[in-house]
Amino acid sequence: MNEINLIMKQAKETLRSNGIDEREARLLLAFALGVNANDLIKYTECSEEAAEKFREVLQKRVSGMPYAYITGTKEFMKLNFKVNENVLIPRPETELLVEEALKCDAKDVLDMCTGSGCIAISMAYYQKGANVTAVDISEKALEVAKENADMNGVCVNFVQSDLFEKVSGKFDLILSNPPYIKTAVISELSKEVKNEPQLALDGGESGLAFYEKIATEARDFLKENGKILLEIGFDQGQGVKEILEKNDYKNIEIIKDLSGNDRIIVCEM
Repeated sequence: MNEINLIMKQAKETLRSNGIDEREARLLLAFALGVNANDLIKYTECSEEAAEKFREVLQKRVSGMPYAYITGTKEFMKLNFKVNENVLIPRPETELLVEEALKCDAKDVLDMCTGSGCIAISMAYYQKGANVTAVDISEKALEVAKENADMNGVCVNFVQSDLFEKVSGKFDLILSNPPYIKTAVISELSKEVKNEPQLALDGGESGLAFYEKIATEARDFLKENGKILLEIGFDQGQGVKEILEKNDYKNIEIIKDLSGNDRIIVCEM
């Protein structure tokens, strides 16, 4: 048997020396033991099998694998989502996009670049009666998203498409958290982020490539007075606003997140 306090102490030192928050040690240990982190206090020892699993997950974390990929789950909008290396890990700031979208009380909703499906599924879950369509170019990402829809008990229409290429119909609301990191910057990202799919990160040379495409193509898929809500990088508000203005959208508004950074941009037909 292995003493919990000792292996926790060693794990914290390992995480700390690799620039990772030492508080993750108890979360990783709880995962290895298959228990809730709050119940760890009940344990003083663990089996060699559990200790070995803990060492394995600890090594994965130190090597740069994000915590959510290790556990395979991530909470978003108080719902649980499966995540793996084929999808971007849902971020808390993206919840602001969903919160703003829910205010629109839209019936027909399109989520572009859906990834794990967290935006589309949250809309279908909380906006009762909404018809939600979710689009992604990645077949593997859509497989994950479909599992998440089933897991959360909602119905979403999933479409594999390069943006609007295979989309049909018109929508009251188009949402997207598209790739928006400049290509040249990706190599400078943390090793955790670089473990996420580059397809979901790379926004082209300017970081604005997807906003250009969405702004240009979305008009054919919006109903009269339809809205677009986009998540943006903290320094992209003015750039995306100019793209939307160039494409004759109106009532453009930039919404800041809790940190005071530009995070969501809203516009209308």
